[in-house]
Amino acid sequence: MMATSDAPIQIGRVALIVNDLDRVGDFYRSVIGLERISGSGEELVLGAGDKPLLELRRDRAARPRPQEAGLFHTAFLLPDRAALGRWLRFVAGRGIGLDGASDHLVSEALYLRDPEGNGIEVYADRPRSAWQHDGAEVRMDTLALDMADLLAADAGAWTGAPEGSVVGHVHLQVGDVAAAEDFCMNRLGMERMAHRFGASFFATGGYHHHLAGNVWNSRGAGLRSPGSAGLAEVVLAADPDRLRALEAAALRDPWGTVFRVEPKG
Repeated sequence: MMATSDAPIQIGRVALIVNDLDRVGDFYRSVIGLERISGSGEELVLGAGDKPLLELRRDRAARPRPQEAGLFHTAFLLPDRAALGRWLRFVAGRGIGLDGASDHLVSEALYLRDPEGNGIEVYADRPRSAWQHDGAEVRMDTLALDMADLLAADAGAWTGAPEGSVVGHVHLQVGDVAAAEDFCMNRLGMERMAHRFGASFFATGGYHHHLAGNVWNSRGAGLRSPGSAGLAEVVLAADPDRLRALEAAALRDPWGTVFRVEPKG
């Protein structure tokens, strides 16, 4: 089984349109632990270990439209379970509320939202040797997370997102799961790794998912409205063969979400 870094396509970074750049940027630095890489008065690039993971773009006139297609959450993958345990202890000590905590069999995940309502997942993968499969698909579920056991995973202090942290996947709100499958599989060349309860999950290299699409809040959604806050684009990192193929494709999903492709760096 390929390592995550060997997958032909991965998530490079995510760009969000926000109203209050300072407030949202401070949240991702102080709560998620990302560090400033570059920025101006109108945009901010944040990452971990000098790797850009998130772009924030200021647009004071943009409006959130939570029932439209767009972002469900950006998922920050930490290098190991110990780091996830340190982060959980950190947010618990700061009194930062979580939206949820789940054991997905392949991973352990914690959920929250930024100050403008953009969904966030912070997670750590279980070893691939522990993943189970149903035919070609990876077995995933949503079970209660053993928070006490995760808190006990490491006694160290959280000092920010460690080097090796990446955007492991991006979960999208879509209008139709079949149309999302067509785009991710036939345009992006990904495989469907799982499907359940109004959602499908896609990846390359045998990962459980780099992209997902669900209709839980957005069933039947059409093209996204101009001037929307939230997701601006998803930047994919591809190896040379995939890069050439994707550069020739129309990388905009049926709901207008933009995908941009760059070489792996």
